[in-house]
Amino acid sequence: MPEKNKLYEAEITGITSEGSGVCRIDGMAVFVPETAVGDVLRVRIVKVLKSYAYGIIDELIKPSAHRTEQSCPAYHRCGGCVFRHMDYREECRVKEGIVRDAFERIGGLSPEYDDFIAAEIPERYRNKAQYPLAVHDGRAVCGFFAPRSHRVIPIDDCPLQPELFSRIVRHILAYINNSGLTVYDEATGKGLLRHIYLRRGNYSGEVMVCIVAAGDCSRQLSGLCSELVQDFPEIRSIVLNINPERTNVILGSRCVTLWGSDTIKDIMCGNTIEISPLSFYQVNTVQAERLYGRAAEYAALSGGETIADLYCGAGTIGLSMARSAGRLIGVEIIPDAVRNAIENAQASGITNAQFRCGDAGKVFEQLRREGCEPDVIVLDPPRKGCSEETLKAVVSAAPERIVMISCNPSTAARDAAFLGTLGYKTERISGADLFPRTRHVECVVLMSREK
Repeated sequence: MPEKNKLYEAEITGITSEGSGVCRIDGMAVFVPETAVGDVLRVRIVKVLKSYAYGIIDELIKPSAHRTEQSCPAYHRCGGCVFRHMDYREECRVKEGIVRDAFERIGGLSPEYDDFIAAEIPERYRNKAQYPLAVHDGRAVCGFFAPRSHRVIPIDDCPLQPELFSRIVRHILAYINNSGLTVYDEATGKGLLRHIYLRRGNYSGEVMVCIVAAGDCSRQLSGLCSELVQDFPEIRSIVLNINPERTNVILGSRCVTLWGSDTIKDIMCGNTIEISPLSFYQVNTVQAERLYGRAAEYAALSGGETIADLYCGAGTIGLSMARSAGRLIGVEIIPDAVRNAIENAQASGITNAQFRCGDAGKVFEQLRREGCEPDVIVLDPPRKGCSEETLKAVVSAAPERIVMISCNPSTAARDAAFLGTLGYKTERISGADLFPRTRHVECVVLMSREK
């Protein structure tokens, strides 16, 4: 068994779903962050548990062929990226392996794997950023949290965000530091400003600035609004979100529009999408369109089918398929998202869609009592996956095909395996990289009813 603080020479032979390299020392698996397959290292053991250990790089003896130079000065301190030290092709190979491992090892399934959907542009792709505020040396700063902490690492420019975001943030910080506005302290619950939250339409270019505060500070922000709209013509909306709760949840339920529109607009899959501070919208628009295109391919619509879109959010997935179907029914538990979905359908001229608000399983049971018999059911659950109640409700409708989009291959594999026990075979899977340089990977799954 390896000993804590001792040095060992080892070679990295695999990568975990969390992004750490794996080597074996004295027969035990050791996880080492910021490594690549093929690295030969001198590893310092920092923690030893019963069946595995953690280490850090003490010396890179022979670098992997997949290692690459990275230019982000915050990479070793920020908790966002985990693959910036390796070339993007290798990152995609690792992520495709994570998807396969989940379905084969966790799900016990043997589907056909389609081409992994890699990003054409792995930098500056995000249309949303949430920057926590803190005080360093008496001045307001913002950035991102260090790994496994709420300690803010100040960041001047994140290479995953549009450069425009960095310029807006610098302007807001200067205003805060010159105005006397206080910054919220999680430890004491005192202070006012909590987060700077920015959204941008990928195609429209419209920008929303949202300031998250512990109380209503509308008057104190009037000067900031005037400066921002003068210096940044892309801004279409400035919103104050009020979150007085002592919680690590970023957004509160109340929004006050300080300037411009309550929402911004963008285009996704040819549809007009309205985006509010509280509505879900994929952060990588181009990759989401490619992911939804693969989902539509799996749905195999011919024009007359009824689609049920569960966990539909603002309706983007279902609306991307609606013109190829006879009827679309979306179900979502968040009222604001349902309102957005209805408005998005109207703005896009889609007349064969309706949306219901409520728990997916319960609303779907009601739809079935009303005679709704979907041919295709689309699932886009949260990271925790679907409840068994929802999956049983889905199966009771006996759709020909189930198409699942998931941001967590492990729970997707679990749910696909459960559906397999209820008569649905996992046919095809595609992995997709919507979050290059981070540990996250998405997948889309086709399941067909066995005759």
